[in-house]
Amino acid sequence: MRANLSAALLCAAVLSCGSVLAQDPSPAPPSLSQGRGFDEQGGAALYANVCAACHQADAKGAVGAAAYPALAENGNLASPDYVMSAIFQGIGAMPPVGRMMSDAQAADVINYVRTHFGNRYDDAVSAADVTAARAQFGSGR
Repeated sequence: MRANLSAALLCAAVLSCGSVLAQDPSPAPPSLSQGRGFDEQGGAALYANVCAACHQADAKGAVGAAAYPALAENGNLASPDYVMSAIFQGIGAMPPVGRMMSDAQAADVINYVRTHFGNRYDDAVSAADVTAARAQFGSGR
């Protein structure tokens, strides 16, 4: 009788663990872009996976081993040309990350930063604007 009870308890424990595991899947591993470009699509995803490492998730910047300027409520972002110059040519310690983005990706992240974090610059940048900026700033993809 005791062996049957132990086997029944063990079976119940295994079944309940299995149902808990089925309900709470483990988190997906972080995705990494492959090659010389970014795989992320959309301004929010690009910001989170490319820009936030330095400018922080809240876009308030950081100071430590280097200074990372705030993008939140940043008057420089009023000029789309300023932002395009920064991402295609780099600025200060920031590398030219826009060179690793498609025109659509660059437009998406520029528009995202210019309309979030307390920024209200709603004159959207198009992929065609980005194409023209690449020619102006000499940053082909």
